[in-house]
Amino acid sequence: MQDFNSLIQAHFGKLSDQELKTIRSYFKEEQLSKNDYFTKAGDVCKRLSLVKSGLLRVYAISEGREVTQWISTENYLVTEIMGFFFEQPNRWSIQALTDVELLTINKSHYLRLCKEFPKWNEIEKQFIIKCFKTLEDRVFTHLSMTTEQRYDLYFNQNKELFNLVPLQYIASVLGMTPETFSRIRKRRLENS
Repeated sequence: MQDFNSLIQAHFGKLSDQELKTIRSYFKEEQLSKNDYFTKAGDVCKRLSLVKSGLLRVYAISEGREVTQWISTENYLVTEIMGFFFEQPNRWSIQALTDVELLTINKSHYLRLCKEFPKWNEIEKQFIIKCFKTLEDRVFTHLSMTTEQRYDLYFNQNKELFNLVPLQYIASVLGMTPETFSRIRKRRLENS
């Protein structure tokens, strides 16, 4: 993992040493064991975390099947947005696929940080803009790319996951059936 200061600046922009120290004081170390839940659908998520190490799966049950929305890796932020920001029941469950180390801010500390550190609102705005860009990029790839192109793009960006995560989860992230994913993977392996 990048050090905390580099990671915070990567997500939130350039900050002074004192600002970084203030922000860091609100985050606490946390561990999850493999298969533990960060939060479950129907609960209200009360924390926002930076992933120091490990993998988390963000998923929901839809029409009796699991739909994986995201696989959160080292150096990424993780929370359930509806729960954490809007105090509504979570739509998504977030479960550890491996042992996970996190830097976590709970909701009450987050609210205190917002009050005691006025610049946080601007920092948060920049972060939300980055989140929207990521979401737009993901929607665009699903609308404009073939399944093979989506596979290739995800593989090139996340090669290590293909050996660490059950492949049906990656297929779900890419919006394809495990069978389609397997056919594409087989063709790619035959051509390499």
